[in-house]
Amino acid sequence: MARRPNKTTTTSRPTRRRKTTSKSSWLLHLIIPIILLAGFGLFSYMGYLDYKVREQFEGKRWSIPARVYASPVELYVGYPITSKSFEDLLIQLHYRQDEQLNGEGSYFLKASQMAVKTRTFNFGDTEEKGRKIIINFAAGAITTITDVDTNSDVAILRMDPVQIGSFYPTLKEDRILIKLDETPQQLLQGLFSTEDRDFYNHFGLSPKGIIRAMWTNVKAGGMVAGGSTITQQLVKNFFLTNERSLVRKINEALMAFILEYRYSKNEILEAYLNEIFLGQDGASAVHGFGLASEFYFGESLKNLSLPQMATLVALVRGPSMYDPRKNPERSLERRNLVLDSMQQEGYITPQQVSAAKSEPLNVATVTHRSANRYPDFIDLVKRQLKQEYKEEDLTSEGLRIVTTLDTRIQDTLEQSILTKLKQLEKSPKSDDLESAAIVTRRDSGEIVALSGGRNSATTGFNRALDAVRPIGSLIKPVIYLTALEYPDRYTITTTVSDTPMEIEAEKGKLWTPKNFDNKEHGSIALHTALANSFNLATVRIGMDVGLSRIANTLKSMGVNRAVELYPSFLLGASPLTPFEVTQLYQTLAGDGYATPLRSIRAVNAANGQALQSYPLTVHQAVDPAATFITNTILQEVMRSGTGHSAYNYLHTDMALVGKTGTTNGLRDSWFAGFSGDFLSVVWIGRDDNKPTGLTGGSGALQIWAELMRQVSKKPVVLVPPDNIEMKWIESGSGLLSSEKCAGAQLYPYIANSGPTQLSECGASATTDPSWINNLNPF
Repeated sequence: MARRPNKTTTTSRPTRRRKTTSKSSWLLHLIIPIILLAGFGLFSYMGYLDYKVREQFEGKRWSIPARVYASPVELYVGYPITSKSFEDLLIQLHYRQDEQLNGEGSYFLKASQMAVKTRTFNFGDTEEKGRKIIINFAAGAITTITDVDTNSDVAILRMDPVQIGSFYPTLKEDRILIKLDETPQQLLQGLFSTEDRDFYNHFGLSPKGIIRAMWTNVKAGGMVAGGSTITQQLVKNFFLTNERSLVRKINEALMAFILEYRYSKNEILEAYLNEIFLGQDGASAVHGFGLASEFYFGESLKNLSLPQMATLVALVRGPSMYDPRKNPERSLERRNLVLDSMQQEGYITPQQVSAAKSEPLNVATVTHRSANRYPDFIDLVKRQLKQEYKEEDLTSEGLRIVTTLDTRIQDTLEQSILTKLKQLEKSPKSDDLESAAIVTRRDSGEIVALSGGRNSATTGFNRALDAVRPIGSLIKPVIYLTALEYPDRYTITTTVSDTPMEIEAEKGKLWTPKNFDNKEHGSIALHTALANSFNLATVRIGMDVGLSRIANTLKSMGVNRAVELYPSFLLGASPLTPFEVTQLYQTLAGDGYATPLRSIRAVNAANGQALQSYPLTVHQAVDPAATFITNTILQEVMRSGTGHSAYNYLHTDMALVGKTGTTNGLRDSWFAGFSGDFLSVVWIGRDDNKPTGLTGGSGALQIWAELMRQVSKKPVVLVPPDNIEMKWIESGSGLLSSEKCAGAQLYPYIANSGPTQLSECGASATTDPSWINNLNPF
């Protein structure tokens, strides 16, 4: 008989249990790896964020652009400036009007008297402390300078210099770094009151702050408060973008936790003070309260009043929305809200709030303090700096570069170019003109103004430094100076021939130079040939002296560019830049002593420590006696030669020294010359090298004279070297004469090189005992 199966041995229930156990095990084996993988991913991502935070926060946090300053204005009794012009300077310096002179960088003008609270500025060599000064003006000059605190006269007052530009990294950000322990407490209190009341108690995120902000916004019926902590704001500004997304918010929270874990509250707060975005200055972003203080109020953070600090705090919520210049009413409302919050937190009293609310915004009127106002000059500064500094140093180390630029002369130069070019272009043959010009101090070679084109506000081709053009007759003083270094062959009155000639030139060709007027002038005195810029006489002298000697003189005078030694070199066919021409004529202005052209006075570190100075260097380049005679002839150029129209602008007592230059086809118009205080070189031409219809006298000289009329105050006084003898010479015969003889002229000669034969009048004058004394007045 078959046995009945035992119920307890049925396989149905165990089978179901095994299936359930298998499914749970499968889910467990799936979930655990996912959790582990997610945990590992989160851990790895946190590690990545931690590395990113530490690398940037502990490394070089900010690239601070170099700041470039003009030459500081040094005021003294008699300094030629009106009260209006001085006020214009103060506005450039971002001084503000304030009758009480509250804080540095303030002034008040009443009638012809100016009260000023100057700023402290570290020039590297010395630190000028801010002080209260009273300046009186009369007849276009300063009459008194008085220190209010000491009630004493001030001999020289050196103002803080105008910032004319910056050298930025690729990302155009600017800031002035400040330390936490130097930050005004009221600024910090304003930040804590409105941005993060629990800053020292939370760990990056503040739930209380979020709830409080939501409630405040509900009551106000709009967004007046935010829930982000100072740490979160720092993360957003320092590490992230302004993208509105969940991913960014998560990153912001995670990185805030990392910052709080890794660094102290004070380190985070100090970084925040220097990083927070507070405005836009043209193409440059204004970061940090240090720069914002100067950008909006024209002075350092430590000197701000309570309402001014509250205005800066108001900008944190929205620099564009609460810009005190563009939206003053909105800015004022937000500032007052900051003040109310500070009172609610017990930081200030109701009386302080009331007094602060009664104050206007008091922002500085001029913006764009960091824009490169003079791009052509800044270009030169950067080129000269790159000889000693790396690009990274110039754009990230916060260097402070004091230059030689005089903003008043620069502005005058630019206006003179615009005015005169418009006038010159009224001629039917003169259009699309371009120009370049450089102005230096005669005694030092410091470049006080530079223009690389008629549109000075735009960067581009810098013609002052890079336009290589034939210089025409500007080469002639070099030729005559070289000849005069051989006094046994050439003196100022040596007779030279201005007659036609043929010269074998390059490749066996014959060269037949001609005078500009297509005339020959026969036998003439050497000084007459140069004063009238006669080509034929010049070429004869040059060929006699030798092309290589003249080229050596050119090099000795500071021009290192190689020149081709063809006869056409004697008429300026070899091209130079305006900068090189200026260096050449600077040696003439230096009486034969070469002074390298300088655009920089000093380079200082961000803290004001002197890093490098650029002292005046001088060396004898050419014979001072030959230079003196050459300059004497160049004065004749201005009196009666090709440069005489300059005296339509300036008084003849200025005794100007200068030379015109014109190239073939009237393609280039040049003028180079100096007064007692300034040397200037001007070029006019066209970028397509077409004719301008202008000579050196009808073109470039007109800009030169218009400029010098406005900036030059000192006449030229040529001091003869010890080996120069002055002799009275009879015009026509070139024989030794007397002061009493009709038509006699006084000429300089290197010792023992002048005429010894007496003219008829000179011989009869020997009966006068005083005649011998009159031979050499020096």
